[in-house]
Amino acid sequence: MEWRNRAIAIIEADFNRSADTHLIRLDLPKFNGITLYLKDESSHPTGSLKHRLARSLFLFAICNGKVGPKTTIVEASSGSTAVSEAYFARMINLPFIAVMPRSTSPEKIAAIEFYGGKSHLVDDPKTVYDAARQVAEDTNGYYIDQFTYAERATDWRGNNNIAESIFSQMAREEYPNPKWIVTGAGTGGTSATLGRYIRYRQLDTRLCVADPEGSIFHQHFVDRSIMEIDTCTSMIEGIGRPRVEPSFIPDVVDCMVTVPDAASLAAQRVISDVLGRSCGGSTGTNIWACALLISEMVKRGESGSIVTLLCDHGDRYRSTYLNDEWIKSNGFDIAPYLAQLRGFFNEGKLIVS
Repeated sequence: MEWRNRAIAIIEADFNRSADTHLIRLDLPKFNGITLYLKDESSHPTGSLKHRLARSLFLFAICNGKVGPKTTIVEASSGSTAVSEAYFARMINLPFIAVMPRSTSPEKIAAIEFYGGKSHLVDDPKTVYDAARQVAEDTNGYYIDQFTYAERATDWRGNNNIAESIFSQMAREEYPNPKWIVTGAGTGGTSATLGRYIRYRQLDTRLCVADPEGSIFHQHFVDRSIMEIDTCTSMIEGIGRPRVEPSFIPDVVDCMVTVPDAASLAAQRVISDVLGRSCGGSTGTNIWACALLISEMVKRGESGSIVTLLCDHGDRYRSTYLNDEWIKSNGFDIAPYLAQLRGFFNEGKLIVS
């Protein structure tokens, strides 16, 4: 009990030291009456949206008696969750091992190691789950399993979750209740929290999930019998999966937008230029979906606000998404999408899906 109480106190003290993330307002003068906001999750201590999830997962595991003073924490991840979990594991002096696809960016692997974690890399992304269970068994550790527990580790009714934070920060804006909130789905936990909160608070905001073309979530949204595909062909880290994760709750999602990887990569670059700061690939996925939704709003003569997430910083992708040679070697043609998005932001040209 003494260790548990101290571990919880340490994690809560860290939360108390961390200010909430900023909500960046982006005026769109070419689209009169529509404003875009980005919730800057890159400003968390570990640099991504996954910081919130990692904190919740650790508290959930500790309070459920799954983690003690000598437990090795094991996670299956595409990188960002593992970075944040390594941070919290070090904070309470526990070993941490991240099981990740070998394609995970070197910058993320380096960040995990910076916080004292170790990486266990696998060739097939679909094997991360079984590999994580095996590593946990071999080390007498605990598989913290973000994909199962993301939707239940966070209190979606309040307690400073991301939904409550967004609506609190929007309270004094011209359109305080957004027409849309746009997010991606990796575990499904963020979309579950947002969707449940919107319904619980009886708001007229709608939730859109932006999903890579090579992912399963948008297929499952249309046909609930589709539960798994051979592989997730998307190269956008942190979102998109080959199986429907237990934390993905499609019934709280109002619509899904399917986004080609090339569009995500182009949008990453354009929104970075617009903001004057570097953003990650999943932020690009969100921005492409926002551009489509705004285009539809304009066609219908609607005004209002849209909120999306700036998921992490582009520095984690200097050797991949922001590297022209990497883009070329992986066969991406981002030029048409760059032209569309620059026309959207600079000239007010609508995006056609």
